[in-house]
Amino acid sequence: MIAIDPLTNTERDNYKLLVGTIIPRPIAFVTTVSEEGVLNGAPFSYFNIVSSNPPMISLSIQHSAGKLKDTARNILDTKEFVVHIVDRQNVEQVNMTAAPLAPDQSEISLAGLTPVDSSVIAVPGVREAKVRMECRLEQAVKFPGFELIIGKVVQFHIDEAIYDQCRIDPVQLAAVSRLAGNNYAAIGEIFTIERPI
Repeated sequence: MIAIDPLTNTERDNYKLLVGTIIPRPIAFVTTVSEEGVLNGAPFSYFNIVSSNPPMISLSIQHSAGKLKDTARNILDTKEFVVHIVDRQNVEQVNMTAAPLAPDQSEISLAGLTPVDSSVIAVPGVREAKVRMECRLEQAVKFPGFELIIGKVVQFHIDEAIYDQCRIDPVQLAAVSRLAGNNYAAIGEIFTIERPI
């Protein structure tokens, strides 16, 4: 095996090792609203579950050119955001939202996504997602170069076609995940292994 000390690597080299080995990574498409009322949307693959009781998720939002990204700034300002699961049907539109737009421009409009009102929070979601979770900011931990956002899910919205008694059909959801570079992965082979009792 090759032993690599991350302190001897550049940030880019460490990035390549992390995103090339920690795969597949789920993608959160996050909508927020700026203090000026602009609806922002951006994808993040540094995303996962934190807890089911209460239901909480995490996002790590890296700085861009040393500054807060619009998503992080909006979450810190308004304390609300919506997380959507990216799937095969919306991944092309979501990819468009990664374009570096000015804060007064909406990625939702650019990608042709359809805003839909949330039930509990003020931030809209997008209709094209099969799963969306309305979230309130639980905690933000600031690190040099990024913010770790913990959000509490205050409302789930699930497409009826993928839902059965609190279970989600992974094939019908057709979630996609990030690999390295420009590569994505779709749900492929599904197998079952019983847990030891």
